[in-house]
Amino acid sequence: MKYLTIILTLFFVFPFAFGDLRVGFYGSSCPRAEEIVRQIVQRRFNRDRSITAALLRMHFHDCFVRGCDASILIDSTRGNQSEKAAGANGTVRGFELIDEIKKALEIACPSTVSCADIITLATRDSVAMAGGPRYDVATGRRDGLVSRISDVSLPGPRSTVSAAQQAFAANGMSLDEMVTLLGAHTIGVAHCSFFRDRLNDPNMDPGLRAKLGRICRPKKGDPTTFLDQNTTMVFDNEFYNQIILKRGVLFIDQQLALDPLSSKLVSVFAGNSAVFERSFINAIVKMGNIRVLVGTDGDIRKNCRVFNK
Repeated sequence: MKYLTIILTLFFVFPFAFGDLRVGFYGSSCPRAEEIVRQIVQRRFNRDRSITAALLRMHFHDCFVRGCDASILIDSTRGNQSEKAAGANGTVRGFELIDEIKKALEIACPSTVSCADIITLATRDSVAMAGGPRYDVATGRRDGLVSRISDVSLPGPRSTVSAAQQAFAANGMSLDEMVTLLGAHTIGVAHCSFFRDRLNDPNMDPGLRAKLGRICRPKKGDPTTFLDQNTTMVFDNEFYNQIILKRGVLFIDQQLALDPLSSKLVSVFAGNSAVFERSFINAIVKMGNIRVLVGTDGDIRKNCRVFNK
C-alpha cells in the first residue's frame, strides 16, 4: 500500500511546465506540429508495430547521454565519431522515421520544431498507439551541438539492479522510476547475443530456456525474441507478471523480480495496470526533461543528422 500511495501522489502533483518547456509550445509558431508528428508515426505504426519499442529505446538512449538533445541522431563524420557509433547504440533504429517527420515539419514551419521534440512527441504517440497511456508532454527543447562516442555510457542488459540504479540516479531518476521505465520492455525484442549466457540460468523458467535455446541455435546471424513472451506487441503491465514467473529474457529484467530493492514494486505493477500506467506517465515525462536545452541554448537543426552550418 505504501508504494501505491507514493505513485498516486506523484501522478497528481507532477507539473505540466518545466522552466521554458510547456505543453503546446508550438501552438502559435507551428500549430499543426503535433498533428504532423502523430500522422506520420501512425502511418509507420500501421505497417510496423515494432516502431514503438524502437522509439522508446531511442528516447532513452538520447536522454541518458547528454540529456534529451537529439545528439543520438547525429551521423559520424571523418573528424568525429558520434553517439551512433557506440556499441550500445548499434541496434537503435527508427532514424529514418525521424527524418521523415523533420522533412514534413520543415515544409510546414521551417527551422521551428527541434529534433529533440520530435523524438519526444513521436515516442509519446507510438506508446498510445500500442495500447499504452495517452499523456501530454511539454515541448520547447532545442537540439544539442555535440555528439561524441566517448560520452556514451548506458546501463546494459547484464546490469544488476544496483548498477542500473546508479545510472538512473546519475540522471536524477529514482529506483521506482527505473523499475517503471524498464516496464517498457513489455514490447520489443532482444538479440540472442544479449541473453545467450542465460540459457543455463536456473532463474529462468525451463520452458523458456528450451524455447530460447532453439531460437539461438543458428550459428549465423543474431536472432531475436520478444521481451514479453505473452502480449508481445501490446503496451501493458504483462512484463511484470512474466518476470514474476521467471520468464524475463534479459538478466536485468529478471533481476527486477528477484532483487529485494525492486521486487515489491514489481508485484504492485503486476497486479494493477492502472497504477503502472500512471507511474509510467510520470517517469517518461520526467525522463524527457533530463538536462534539456531551452531558450537560446543549442539550436534548431534543419536536418536531424547533421549540425547546422
